Amino acid sequence: MNVNLEQLRSFVEVARLANFTRAAEQLHLTQPSLSRQIATLEQDLGAELFHRAHGGSRLTAAGESLLPLARRMLADADSARHELAELAGLRRGKVRLGATPTLCISLVAEVMSVFHAAHPHVELHLSEQGSRQLLDELEAGELDIAMITTSDASSAERFTVTPLLTEQLVVVSSAAQPPLTTREGIRLRDVAALPQIALALSYDLRGATDAAFRAAALTPNVILEGAQMDAVLRFVELGLGVAIVPASVLVDRPQLRAVRLEAPSLTRTISLARPSNVSLAAAVGVMQGIIVATASGFAARSGSTMTVVGAGQTRP
Repeated sequence: MNVNLEQLRSFVEVARLANFTRAAEQLHLTQPSLSRQIATLEQDLGAELFHRAHGGSRLTAAGESLLPLARRMLADADSARHELAELAGLRRGKVRLGATPTLCISLVAEVMSVFHAAHPHVELHLSEQGSRQLLDELEAGELDIAMITTSDASSAERFTVTPLLTEQLVVVSSAAQPPLTTREGIRLRDVAALPQIALALSYDLRGATDAAFRAAALTPNVILEGAQMDAVLRFVELGLGVAIVPASVLVDRPQLRAVRLEAPSLTRTISLARPSNVSLAAAVGVMQGIIVATASGFAARSGSTMTVVGAGQTRP
C-alpha cells in the first residue's frame, strides 16, 4: 500500500462532513483533487470507503473500520511532529538565565553542568546580578528565566514566580579551627563579637544581615568588607574570620564548618521568575525542569538547612 497522511486527512474530513464539496473547502483543495485522493486511497486499500449520493456521502462498512485507525494514525503523526520540533529546538536553541551571585557559585553551577551535558548544542547565556536587576532584565526581554531571592508586590502582574527552596543563613568558620560553639546554634549577639568577613553592599544578603544587626542594636566586628562570595568563603577557609552566608553555598565545601544562626534565625527563599505574558520555549522549559530537580537534590544533601517549598507551584 502507498497510503499517505494527506489521503488519511482527506478521508477523515469527508467522513466528518459527509460531503466532498465542504471537505474540499476545509482542506483548501479543489473537489476533483480531493476526489482523486479518496479514489486512490480506495484503490490502494481495495475497498470502497463511501456511498456517494447527491445528498451527501456516508461511510461504507470498510470506511467505518478505517475511520478510528486513520484518526489514531493522524494523532500519532502530529505527536511525533511535535516531539521532533521540540528536539530540534533543544539542538539549536538558546537559554538566557539570570541568577544572583550566591546562587551562581552553588545551585546554578550544577544546573548548567547538567543541562549542558544533556543538550550540548543549546547556547547558554548567564547574567549574574542582584534580584532586582534580574527582574528588570526579565521585563526588558533580556532574559528568559531568573533565579531570585527577593520579590515585591510591584512584580505581581509582570512575572510568574515559583518558590523553590527556603534556606537558612548560617555562620561559617574554618574547619581547621576549633568550632565556634558546642551548641547547635549561635546567637546573633555572639556573632557580632567575632571577626567578620562581610559581603559587598551590592548583595541582597548583605542588606538582610545589616538589617538584622540594626534591629538587634548590634554593631558587627567587620574586619574586611566588600568582597564577592568566592573571596569571602576563601578568606574564611584561611581562618581570617567568620561570615554569614546561605546554606546552599556550603554544599561540597568540607573546608568550612557551619553553625545555625539563632536569636534570631534568618532565612531566605529562592524562587524562579519568568515573564507572565511569555510562553516557555522548549529549551527554557527543560532548563526550568532541571532547576527544580537540582534544587530538590540540593535540599536533600544539605540536611535540615534547606527545605523544598512547593517547586512547580507558581504564584502570579
